[in-house]
Amino acid sequence: MPTNYPTSLSQLTVSAFNRMSVKQFVGLVLLIAMLGLSLLVLCFSGFSIDGQNLQHTLTIPSLEHWLGTDQYGRSMLMRLASAIVLSLMLGVICVLTASIAGVGLGLVSVFSPARLAGFIDGVSNIVLALPALVIVLLLSAMVPGSLLLIYIAIALVQWVEYYRVTRQRAIAILASPRAENSRLLGFDNRYLIKRHIIPDLAPTLSTMMAFGAANAILMMAGLGFVYVGIQPPTAELGLMSVELFPYYQQAPWLVAQPLVAISLLVLSFHLMADSDRTSSKVSPECHLTSDNSANGNFANDSSAKESTAENQSPAEVSKL
Repeated sequence: MPTNYPTSLSQLTVSAFNRMSVKQFVGLVLLIAMLGLSLLVLCFSGFSIDGQNLQHTLTIPSLEHWLGTDQYGRSMLMRLASAIVLSLMLGVICVLTASIAGVGLGLVSVFSPARLAGFIDGVSNIVLALPALVIVLLLSAMVPGSLLLIYIAIALVQWVEYYRVTRQRAIAILASPRAENSRLLGFDNRYLIKRHIIPDLAPTLSTMMAFGAANAILMMAGLGFVYVGIQPPTAELGLMSVELFPYYQQAPWLVAQPLVAISLLVLSFHLMADSDRTSSKVSPECHLTSDNSANGNFANDSSAKESTAENQSPAEVSKL
């Protein structure tokens, strides 16, 4: 029986939203709520992120300062909002960079000559042999406070897992009967990637990206804990936790705020992953048996090509 696969970005997005479980929906709502509230605070609050008032330090939450003030009299609400936006932006950018690089290199490795594939695989083995945290710490310590180096370091240690998963899944998919049927019908590698590999990889990659964003946020906070990450006066969740820790007896509510923010961000991404639910819903669609592939998919590819040929010129058909 033929199965319709999503082939465009919009179709993949709609398909992923339709498969979203309750936990994934809760995680997405929590993430959007934190980002939206943070942006509203930054846009409409009358306080400055770095504005100090030494006459009002370590104050409790009030109508003027909803979350109180820190040891320099700065608004905790403004600083938390700025730190949340910074962590989210860095986490998302690192994950997008690592996933694009990893998936791209994985596909290049599959379709390239053996020498190039072996070289890429060797580079990935070298990166895997080095502890990820050590790489991030070393690169960040070269220029403390450099957001660019932190971004490069985190993306550098995350791309390998996307490369490995993409390469192994692509090899298995290309050896399947449905991919062989498409080749026999004259479809090129671009069609195989769009029609077979990407739809099969999409659920796994979405789960990996959710966990990757959470790990990127934790790495960034960890760098702040050891003072090699973002430097003062920039607001960053890990750095804020370290700066406020000496005042845990006088103002325990201040110490808890950045830690709660980190926990909520990581929790939201972990809820969005929900790998078991995603895997169970995708498997019947994307991992067909040999019997179904030999009949249904061959007919599906045949009908697709015939339908395309009827509406296009011979020159256009030869480019499919």
